[in-house]
Amino acid sequence: MQLFFQPDIDESAQQVVFSREESKHIIKVLRRTEGALLKVTNGKGLLFTAQIVNADIKQCVAKIIDTEKEARPKYWLHLAVAPTKMNDRYEWFLEKATEIGVDEITPVFCEHSERKVVKLDRYERVLQSAMKQSLHFRMPKLNEPVAFSEFVKQSFKAEKFIAHCEENKPRILLQNAAAAQTDTIILIGPEGDFSTEEIDIALENDFSPVSLGTSRLRTETAGIVACHTINLINESV
Repeated sequence: MQLFFQPDIDESAQQVVFSREESKHIIKVLRRTEGALLKVTNGKGLLFTAQIVNADIKQCVAKIIDTEKEARPKYWLHLAVAPTKMNDRYEWFLEKATEIGVDEITPVFCEHSERKVVKLDRYERVLQSAMKQSLHFRMPKLNEPVAFSEFVKQSFKAEKFIAHCEENKPRILLQNAAAAQTDTIILIGPEGDFSTEEIDIALENDFSPVSLGTSRLRTETAGIVACHTINLINESV
């Protein structure tokens, strides 16, 4: 199934008007013509079946003939991950986490962060592409970047974990600490890990220290391991 994206439609919509870029892809690249059926999502849990009524390369229009609503997830996974020095590594993390299943992502600037600027519009395109490729109907929420100290002091109604590598601070394996069908937040640090002060601040704000295994992982790999672990915990129930 080929999945298309149009964020500005809801359950009451009767037609889909595609962007210039998406229209060009549908008509010129895929060679779809009037009468062809398309599967479209708004990235908010809705899947539409639409029939092309105007095969215009600049503005393709399709009539909605069926709407399906995906059930609300039984848990919410929020990954707060420090941007990596090499931007392509963070984009790889965004892509793979979306494919596996993540609901919310926050770039967090830490003491050891080497990257202090991120391009959210580019990240949004990565998320959109990964959502369509993996045939998901919900696109992860991407938040504005925030300083570590500000993030940990927010009020979250979720289980809160910080994955760090300091050996002198007790940790439990994430898969033994996290529960199924529970909203979960996991902090992943930058190259060089969180500072001792940051870990202490997180613990003071009720974050539980966890381990992702015995290997020392890159930031983007740690994010994927955390994402996959939570998904496996929930698939087992």
